[in-house]
Amino acid sequence: MSATLGGASRFHDLLAANRRGERAGVTSICAAEPLVLEAAAARAARRGGLLCIESTASQVNQGGGYTGLTPAAFRDVVAKVAAAAGLPPAGLVLGGDHLGPYPWRARPAAEAMAAAQELVRACVLAGYGKLHLDASMACADDPGGLLDDVTATERAVDLCRAAEAARDELTAAAPPPMYVIGTEVPAPGGEVAGAAGPRVTSVAAVERTLTVARDGFAGAGLDDAWERVVAVVVQPGVEFGDETVADYDHAAAERLSGYLRREWPLVYEAHSTDYQTPAALARLVDDGFAILKVGPWLTFAFREALFALESIERDWLGGRRGVELSAVRLTLEREMVAQPGHWAAYYSGDAEALRLKRAFSYSDRCRYYWPRPSVRAAVQRLLTNLSERPAGALIPATLISQYLPEQYDAVRAGELRAEPAALVRDNIGRVLAGYDAACGVG
Repeated sequence: MSATLGGASRFHDLLAANRRGERAGVTSICAAEPLVLEAAAARAARRGGLLCIESTASQVNQGGGYTGLTPAAFRDVVAKVAAAAGLPPAGLVLGGDHLGPYPWRARPAAEAMAAAQELVRACVLAGYGKLHLDASMACADDPGGLLDDVTATERAVDLCRAAEAARDELTAAAPPPMYVIGTEVPAPGGEVAGAAGPRVTSVAAVERTLTVARDGFAGAGLDDAWERVVAVVVQPGVEFGDETVADYDHAAAERLSGYLRREWPLVYEAHSTDYQTPAALARLVDDGFAILKVGPWLTFAFREALFALESIERDWLGGRRGVELSAVRLTLEREMVAQPGHWAAYYSGDAEALRLKRAFSYSDRCRYYWPRPSVRAAVQRLLTNLSERPAGALIPATLISQYLPEQYDAVRAGELRAEPAALVRDNIGRVLAGYDAACGVG
């Protein structure tokens, strides 16, 4: 399979349109869950949109990450899903999010950065066309507190150098990678939003980030790569925690929004836009935040649909002889309790509060556990149980109405099949619909 994915030209066109003041943007999907990818690919193929899929350094890396996938393997998964949906290569961009030492930050900086450079190299060779270079986190032997801009930029430059060296190994026809920079970024996967919400990045901070980065790239002889920096990550004042969402405030971000369009040929990339209202998403795009990152909201919608289907399974099939129920939620809870590494440092409270957060938090730390074999097997049993219906019966419409009311309307209208996987994809697609509208798709 070719490593070249051809959506870079359309990506540039959308960013240019945004800078001209048009309603145009890109939804960047940070998820590896197959049904999320299928829902996104089908929607992009149907509406003629651009599918931008990104993997984080923790999710996909040379050691497999928590998904068990290397960059090349992830590329193959995404390309297969896109092809099955009928999406041409020109409609697909593969990206790397938070590419840097984050997964190895407990090691000394030199060791962590060597691993990060290996990851960036693997991403470029796998055909990733968009790279967010993020070396903003401190490593084991760094001083305490936040890493300073100069050090973070020096490390980002090292990552860029590794990417450019890998690019030289590709054919001349392979498009060169686009870069996203920025040290004022939220933690991968979101962070707790306090009562006042996160502080909007100041114009002075953006100016310093861009100036230091430009000078760093030039000093390293990476002028050509600097011309391919398309966006900078800032904090527009959006974030989510376990039970709270900080909504976008146009007035608070107005100075930040106006600065970039006046001074630099770039756009902003907004992280943690999950759970924003449709109006807020549209306002972000209008204000120059042309790249909207979303991830946990999509797996949150995936989890919502699975829990609803498990309730349908219980009420419809629970009394039938010979039917082994899936126990999806119980299996997920057992895995999370047995292996708490992905949530224990993020959730707090008594035993009951922790139980609720493991299942229902906006932070959606349970997304790290769907790839586990026992959880995956439980999900497959759920889908199989509801697909191999007794005597060919359809899932009762009344149960769909009870547990998936939005899908019920679509099923009644003949717009959606009452099949379990289709119901899950539809729930995910309803989240993506708000992003499509904000980005001017369809």
